[in-house]
Amino acid sequence: MNILIFLLFVTFANCQSKIKPAEKNYGLIVDDDGILVEKFDSTIVDENKYNHNNTIYKIGNSFKYNFEHVTPTGEIKFFKVINDNSGWEFVEFENTDSTTIKYVVIEVANGNPMADHIPDYNQTALVYKSGNNKGYSMSGAIENEANVWIHPPRDKYFEILELNPFPYIKAPYKIGTKWTWNLGIGDHWADGRWKMWEGQIENEYKYEITDKRTLKTDLGEIECLVIESKAKSRIGETVLVAYFNPEYGFVKLDYTNIDGSKTNLKLTELVEKKNGR
Repeated sequence: MNILIFLLFVTFANCQSKIKPAEKNYGLIVDDDGILVEKFDSTIVDENKYNHNNTIYKIGNSFKYNFEHVTPTGEIKFFKVINDNSGWEFVEFENTDSTTIKYVVIEVANGNPMADHIPDYNQTALVYKSGNNKGYSMSGAIENEANVWIHPPRDKYFEILELNPFPYIKAPYKIGTKWTWNLGIGDHWADGRWKMWEGQIENEYKYEITDKRTLKTDLGEIECLVIESKAKSRIGETVLVAYFNPEYGFVKLDYTNIDGSKTNLKLTELVEKKNGR
């Protein structure tokens, strides 16, 4: 098979961020949910084949996000794990302590561990850890020259995000780019603390790159594209305003949830593993 070398540039005003070249030994196809994913020849059995072309979600990289929950009336809350890790409860801002969950860490796993459960899994595996909680879950990211998509945290309190638009950007990375997506969501994600329903709902998403802003963060000033998105289903609407940088990924995620509350996540730390590939 011929080896093609591709070079992808994402250019911002006043700043150019160059994505490093990688060997391209795949095509792109639309998956069941409408996202463009890599398609490899059946002879390629490398367990890291979906990871090698990543420039953000590289093997071993770790992204730490601080978060806060803001009620419809403006109160700030966090949460803590209870009942031997089987449940959780909200914690008022003034009652936080060492057991309170105030951040989540997303780590990029080596190999394709999700294939043990889903044999044809075609995403980069992500591990999610909430604060000091020893428990964790796994899901995935899709990163290639056509789009970047990640599953948000999904443990305990973060199940509320399942009803929102997922962090997602599609090429060309410029103001005015629009796209849509859809996803079925089962009622096992329902929770009386925000919304109950029966049966599966179908979220219809609309996305648009609307702006370019420089954010002041713990990592310095980062120039980001702003993606405004909405999700609509028979049970209501949700919103996500995401801030994306081609080096750091999704730097800031501002959600408006199904009950009118807000969840705000901010990237505070990026640890890059050397020679992660």
